[in-house]
Amino acid sequence: MKTNKPAIDPALVREIANLLSESDLTEIEVQHEDLRIRVVRAAPTFVAPAPVAVAAPAVTAPVATAPAAPAAPANADPAKHPGVVTSPMVGTAYLGPEPGAKYFVDVGSVVKEGQTLLIVEAMKTMNAIPAPRAGTVTRILIENAQPVEYGEPLLIIE
Repeated sequence: MKTNKPAIDPALVREIANLLSESDLTEIEVQHEDLRIRVVRAAPTFVAPAPVAVAAPAVTAPVATAPAAPAAPANADPAKHPGVVTSPMVGTAYLGPEPGAKYFVDVGSVVKEGQTLLIVEAMKTMNAIPAPRAGTVTRILIENAQPVEYGEPLLIIE
């Protein structure tokens, strides 16, 4: 059984494809009588670059004339502290409700469970980070308006 479809000229298809590649277009469709040709360029795939660790600049300590302080305890890593509050998302952490406003908490602040400690902005949404337990804020581990990663230690409540 023979169909009445018109013959497609490969040179015409190549010419249309060349027009597509020479322009910023991603799709061209041409129709003439019963002949319809559509050429679509695949959208480029974006591969996010892997995060790069940035080394902190080396700081030389001044020579001490007094005896050295005792070594820090083995659990000095804030991420391992039992009272650490970590970021539940990737975003930008703000210590206050708006620029120039008083911070939600400071070192030494006594907080109640559920009290807002700071805000993490993610995808234009402000997310209040509540205190997981009552206690006293002993360390704030970030600066205001600092980018934070998921699981990054933010502050310590004891």
